[in-house]
Amino acid sequence: MDGNERQRLAEKKRIVIKIGSSSLTHPETGDMNLAKIERLVRVISDMKGQGKEVILVSSGAIAVGRQALGHRSRPGSLAQKQAYAAVGQARLMMIYQKLFAEYNQTAAQILLTKHTMISDSSRYNAQNTFEELLKLGAVPVVNENDTVSTAEIPFVDTFGDNDRLSAIVAALIGADLLILLSDIDGLYSDDPHRNPDAQFIRVVPKIDAELLAMGKSSSGSDVGTGGMLAKLEAAQIATDSGTDMVIANGEDVSVVRQIMDGQDKGTLFLAHKQPGFDLMDHLRNAY
Repeated sequence: MDGNERQRLAEKKRIVIKIGSSSLTHPETGDMNLAKIERLVRVISDMKGQGKEVILVSSGAIAVGRQALGHRSRPGSLAQKQAYAAVGQARLMMIYQKLFAEYNQTAAQILLTKHTMISDSSRYNAQNTFEELLKLGAVPVVNENDTVSTAEIPFVDTFGDNDRLSAIVAALIGADLLILLSDIDGLYSDDPHRNPDAQFIRVVPKIDAELLAMGKSSSGSDVGTGGMLAKLEAAQIATDSGTDMVIANGEDVSVVRQIMDGQDKGTLFLAHKQPGFDLMDHLRNAY
């Protein structure tokens, strides 16, 4: 490392930003935080104005559906989750399209399932769709297709809330940078909610077995939406494919601009593209 890793982030051209439900909703009610979504759209639109290509991986469909249908409690069955998602995904995209349009940008919806990604032909078609949308200047907004998924919804609720999906998308399209907006400042040596002496880790040159073991020890805690393990596994996919990744606190979405300006925000995982990187190997492990 030569100390200029942060400054080089300003040069990144193709960026994937992932934001989870906990960063998009009010903690008091679970309702959508429209002011925060508007600020995120403004940041992304400004990045587009700088000539960047931006892909947004956004959770929130189930939360929006629950709000629209007047249900405060979390859905108890898979069918109920899928029904909430059916209502919520359409409303979520309506919000994004309306807000992006105010900044003269066009949002495009892409819904993925594990079957899309593990099928060679579907994955190839998805990749082509991303490339064409970016060429046309649109902002792809990605989520899992919760209305038809079966294993994915419990998988996401338990292990990662789109963390792995965003890394897979980044690898699929050859992104330069992946930014995971979480509810924690970045990676710590231990769970900071339980251990006040936990040390903040600013840069991770390479993910090793010790780091993954540390993530497993915190995966059942409140560190991030789905635990740190899912974020570390996402970092492994991204960095192995040649994508730098940053975990940062999404409480203030302007942190994205600060990251792109080279400021010392969040934990930076440095890319180290593996010769012969095979996305399918990671897909098998993830699912």
